[in-house]
This record gives sequence, C-alpha cells and structure tokens, in this order.
Amino acid sequence: MSSAPAPSFDGIGIANLPNQRHKIVAKHGAHFTMMVVGESGLGKTTLVNTLFTTELSPARNYSRRHHKQLDKLTEVEIIKAELEEKQFKVKLTVIDTPGFGDYVNNRDSWSPIVDFIDDQHEAYMRQEQQPQRNEKIDLRVHACLYFIRPTGHTLKPLDIEIMKRLGTRVNLIPVVAKADTLTQNDLFLFKQRVREVIAAQGIRIYQPPVETDDETAAEHARMLTDAIPFSIIGSTEDVQTPDGRLVKGREYLWGVAEVENENHCDFRKLRSLLIRTHMLDLISTTEELHYENYRQQQMETRKFGEPKVKKVDNPKFKEEEESLRKRFTEQVKAEEARFRQWEQHLIAERDRLNKDLEMAHSAIKSLEAELDNLQAGYGRGSARR
Repeated sequence: MSSAPAPSFDGIGIANLPNQRHKIVAKHGAHFTMMVVGESGLGKTTLVNTLFTTELSPARNYSRRHHKQLDKLTEVEIIKAELEEKQFKVKLTVIDTPGFGDYVNNRDSWSPIVDFIDDQHEAYMRQEQQPQRNEKIDLRVHACLYFIRPTGHTLKPLDIEIMKRLGTRVNLIPVVAKADTLTQNDLFLFKQRVREVIAAQGIRIYQPPVETDDETAAEHARMLTDAIPFSIIGSTEDVQTPDGRLVKGREYLWGVAEVENENHCDFRKLRSLLIRTHMLDLISTTEELHYENYRQQQMETRKFGEPKVKKVDNPKFKEEEESLRKRFTEQVKAEEARFRQWEQHLIAERDRLNKDLEMAHSAIKSLEAELDNLQAGYGRGSARR
C-alpha cells in the first residue's frame, strides 16, 4: 500500500508570509479611531453615519446649541461600535467635539481637542512603560476630519489656528461640508482658495503616499491628493432620482444631490481614503510619526516614569481669571489714585502749616524788634532825667 504523496512547495516558503499575516489580521480584526471637528450644523454626525452605513450616533437638536453660552467649552464625546464585513471585524471609535466654534468668543476653544489627542499619546506611552502590557487601551486618533463651512470665501482665522495645531499631532483631512450649497464653479474656486491658504500658512495635512512600483495605486493616490479638501454631501435617506434610481442623497426643487455621485461631491474618494485603500497607512502613520514625535519630545524633557507636567492654566477658568485680574488692577489703580490724592492733600497741608509757621516767626521777630525799640527808648528817657 503506497502512501499519499506529500504536497510539494516551491521555494522555502518566504512568499507565504503575507498569507500568514492575512490570517492573523483576519483573526484579531482591527481598530480605527476617527475624530470629527467643526462647527455645529455642518453634518458631522450625518457624514459618519453615511460613511459606515449605520446609525452610530443619533441626529442632534442644534436649535438649543447656543443655550450653553455660560459654559463656552468644547466637549469631547466618544462613540464606539463594532463593524463587520465579510466576517472581518473592525472596532470603530468616533470622537465628536460638540461646542467647537459655536460661540462669539472662541478663544482657546481648540484646547480640549488638542489636549485629548496629546492625552491619548500620553496614556499609551504610560501603558508601554508598565510590566504588564497585555491589555493596552489605545484611543490614539488615526484620522481627523476637519469640517470647513462652505462660505465661498476662504478659511476663517479660527480654522487656520486649530488646523495648525492639529496638523502636527494627527493625520488631518480637511473637508468642505454641505458641498451641495455651492455651485460647481464656486466650489472649485473655494477649494482652490483653501489649498492656497493651507500652503501659505504651512498647515500640515495628510497626503496619501504614492507607490512608485504600482502605477494604478499611484494614480489613485494622486487623484485623492488633488481632491483635497474633499467636498462632501452627507445623507442617510434614500431618494428617487428623475430617472427612477433609488440613491442616498438630498432632494431639491432643481433635482437630487447624490452622495455617491462623483460629479456631485467627493464622498467616494473620502471613503476610499479612510477605509478602502489607506486605513492601514493612517494607522501606521499615527504609530510611526505622530506618536513617535510625541514620545521623543516627552523623553527629551522628562525622566523615565516621570508624570507629565500638567498645565497650570485651565481654559475653563481663564476668562474668570482675567476678569479677576482686571478687577484687581482697577482696584489697585483706584487705591493708588486715592493715595496720590491724600499725598497731595498732605503736601498742601504741610505747605500751609509751614507758611503759618513762617508768618508766626515773622510776627515774633516783629514783636521782638518792637520790644527792643521800646526798651531802647525807655533807656534814653531815663538817662536824660
């Protein structure tokens, strides 16, 4: 009885390593953290739900967003979900930032956002320094979508300020919200102005890597780069087009703005960048560039295991602190003015007393002279007798 022939392999098996890696990744799945930043009412929640074709977060009631003027704080909300496609699971975390840019005074409104990103790097670095590192919690932000209001002009100073700070900490991806509110020509000019400001201000944004050994992938990466900032239309509603198709989009009197129609917006390009073609690069760039930069900066200024120095100034109390400082300064100035007034009064009183004293001295001298004259006259009269 002859045994079955052993399976034959070509080579030593190194070429099979990608298949092994695929099995490991498929078994453990992946996790992806995305942050959305922008003013209220720009469709951040709608876009996230549209991207992942599920309701990760319910729609917000923005009619009451200005009722929190007393707080004047940007909040950070964490939404977690587990998505599955063809038996591959992704643990998705979405970081929302309600309250950003909603107030008349938006000074330091970016601080909670920037601090959250830094705190996640710090928390991960602290976990790496522990003896047991089996169950590390990783909320480092892999991609940050910054929503630009479609004004048709250019970036606002607040946009420039926060984008500068975000670009050095995270993979920043600017998007033009509600692109269906601009004409195609106005949208083209607006995106061109935004690109010019980004270049002039030295704002760092995520650039898809161009692979020289794969011309198709390289051409796709160049196409994505040319589309930045991505113009987007978000909608989870199905509408019917004039030709009878049922699509995701928004219905207007003039027609239907389709979410996945590349002639209407760049939604498909953005989804390709975030999920289909560059999700792994966003994760690795966060690990190898942004996290390493933070880790290097901290290790240059801190000893091993030393806690991070907390900022003394808290944005929540900055305005109150400045108000107290201003009131204190005004009180000091008022007291100084009162002291100067007292000083002038004392000087005037001193001058008056000195003048009275001089007059008294003059009167005494006059009386002494008169007394001397009387004594001299009395002496001459006695001598004649």
